[in-house]
Amino acid sequence: MRDRGSDRGRGSDSVSGALRDARELIPSVLGALVRRYGHFDAAEDAVQEALIAAAGQWPERGVPENPRGWLIKVAARRLTDVLRSDEARRRREERVAALAPRDALTAPEPGADRTPREDDTLTLLFLCCHPDLGPSAQLALTLRAVGGLTTAEVARACLVPEATMAQRISRAKQKVRGVSFARPDAWAARLPAVLHTLYLIFNEGYTATSGPRLQRRELAGEAIRLTRTVHRLLPDDTEVTGLLALMLLTDARREARTGPDGDLVPLDEQDRGRWDKVAIDEGVALITGALERGRPGPYQLRAAIAAVHDEAPSAAATDWREILGLYDLLVRMVPGPVERLNRAVAVAMVHGPRAGLAAVDALGPQLGHRVDAVRGHLLERAGAYEEARAAYESAAARTLSLPEQRYLRGRAGALGRRTP
Repeated sequence: MRDRGSDRGRGSDSVSGALRDARELIPSVLGALVRRYGHFDAAEDAVQEALIAAAGQWPERGVPENPRGWLIKVAARRLTDVLRSDEARRRREERVAALAPRDALTAPEPGADRTPREDDTLTLLFLCCHPDLGPSAQLALTLRAVGGLTTAEVARACLVPEATMAQRISRAKQKVRGVSFARPDAWAARLPAVLHTLYLIFNEGYTATSGPRLQRRELAGEAIRLTRTVHRLLPDDTEVTGLLALMLLTDARREARTGPDGDLVPLDEQDRGRWDKVAIDEGVALITGALERGRPGPYQLRAAIAAVHDEAPSAAATDWREILGLYDLLVRMVPGPVERLNRAVAVAMVHGPRAGLAAVDALGPQLGHRVDAVRGHLLERAGAYEEARAAYESAAARTLSLPEQRYLRGRAGALGRRTP
C-alpha cells in the first residue's frame, strides 16, 4: 500500500479514477476467485465486499501498488471467512483447502497468480457459457458477471422484468456451482457459444430491439471490450479475429446512424465522413490478416461484407457483386433467416428489386418486422408504392423500437403522397 504522503502527490482525482477503474477489474477478480475456490455466488458477494472496502480505505490510506491483487486478497479473505463460518459447508471448505492456500492471510503476494488478468476474465466468460446453460442464461450470466452490469441493467437489455432476470441469473449460478476447468484446452468446445453470446450482446447494443433509443452504446462497447479480451488470449483463432473485426467495422458507423433527433439514418443515406476511420482501418487489417490464413468461417465472412461497405467511398460505389458472392458463401455455412434476408437485399442490388422480392418471399415469418421492412424497401424501388406503403406500415406496427417505428411510418407517409 502506498503511504498517505505519496498518494497526496497524486491527488484525490487519482484515487477517484482508481475506484472507477475497479469496476473494470470485477470480472478478473471474480474470475480469479471462482477459478481458485469455486462457489460462484459467494465469490461474487466477496468481490462486492472488497469493492466496498476499497471505497472506504483507498481515499484514506492511498491506492495500493497492485489494485487487482489487493481486491483479490481482500475478497479471498471474505470468502474464506464465509466458508469457515458455516458448518453445513464443511465439505466444500475442505475442497477449498485442497485447491488453495490454507490461509488467505498467509498467501503469496496478492494477485501474484501465474495466470494473467485476462486469463481470469476469459475463464469467467467461458464459465458463463457452460453448455448446461441455455442461450438466454448464458447471455444473462455473461452480462452480469463478466460485463459488470447490475441485474436491473441486464433485465432491461434482455427485455424482461427484473424479478424474472434475478431468478434466471440465480438458476444459472446454481448450474455452474462447483464447475471448473483449469486449462485453456478445455475451452475449444465452448468457444462457439462464447462468440455467439458476444455477438448477441453487440447486436442488441448496436440496434436495440425496443425502447426510445436506436442504440445501446454501453452494450456494444462492452461486447467489443470482451471480444478484445478473447482475441488477446486466442490471437490465432481466425473466427475470434473475424468477430472482433466485424464489431469494429460495424460500430465504426455508429455516429452516422442517427440524426440530431435520434431518428434512424439508413446506410445509403449516412454521412460517411462521420464514420470512425481508425476503427475501420483496424477492422480491415484484422479481417485481411484472418482471411489470408485459410478457409473463412461465418464471422470472417460477415466482417468481409462489412469491410466492403466501409471501404466504399459512397453508397453508389459499393461493390454489391462482391457482397452477393460473400453472402452466397455465408448462407451455405449458416442458412439462417437473417443471413438469407440480407442476401436477398444483395440480390436486389445486383439483379433488381423483383429478384430480391422473390428471395424475400421464400423466407418464413421468423424475422417479424424485418421482412416487412425489406419488402417495403424493395417494393418502393420497384415502383409499387401502395404495396410498399402497406409493408412499411406493417413493419412499423410489429417493431418495439421507437426510432424504427418513426422511420418506417415516415417512409409509409411519404409514399402515401406519391403516385407511380
